[in-house]
Amino acid sequence: MNKKFEAALFDLDGVILDTEGQYGKFWGSIGREYRPDVPDMAQRIKGQTLRQIFDAWITDTDDQEVITQRLDQFEADMDYPYIKGIQAYAQRLRREGVKSAIVTSSNHAKMESVYRKRPELKAYFDCILTSEDFTESKPSPQCYLRAAEVLGVPIENCVVFEDSINGLRSGRASGAYVVGLATTNPREVIIPLCDKVIDDFACLATQTMPEENP
Repeated sequence: MNKKFEAALFDLDGVILDTEGQYGKFWGSIGREYRPDVPDMAQRIKGQTLRQIFDAWITDTDDQEVITQRLDQFEADMDYPYIKGIQAYAQRLRREGVKSAIVTSSNHAKMESVYRKRPELKAYFDCILTSEDFTESKPSPQCYLRAAEVLGVPIENCVVFEDSINGLRSGRASGAYVVGLATTNPREVIIPLCDKVIDDFACLATQTMPEENP
């Protein structure tokens, strides 16, 4: 693939931060407590904002308040390890003049917890868009279209890095080139939803942008 990309758009959890296992345990517990009738709720909600999760799955406002408090405390105490190779890759994109953005369904409160433990994160990217910056959650393409607009790059000249089913569908619907990370779902599950599958960013040590699947 000879196309030169001008911008890279990254999801956060499962793409930049290796946190999906922790969230799986948290939302698995919430699902068993509040929605035992939906045993795979933790899997279904991946890539969605908290507001969207509540609207679809837990509509009682008292329950929402309790869960929000529990989630805020959980995220304040979480570890935020990086996906292998992402720091070096993000720094190389900046050196080579490729614009970059984080596009996450997380809200400001969650990101403040991230910044406390990973204060260097902001310096790796040109901008960080959170759930407050768009009105439609993934799998809607709105968030990636908005990120491309903020960076001043046509979406067809962007590459999206995603791990969740909702996120991959969002990237595909936007018209961007989509790279799926097999950090949350098996490779065989995400291959139909993206142009390229990688395990982490170590495989891009000598590439600015990934090559398309053969």
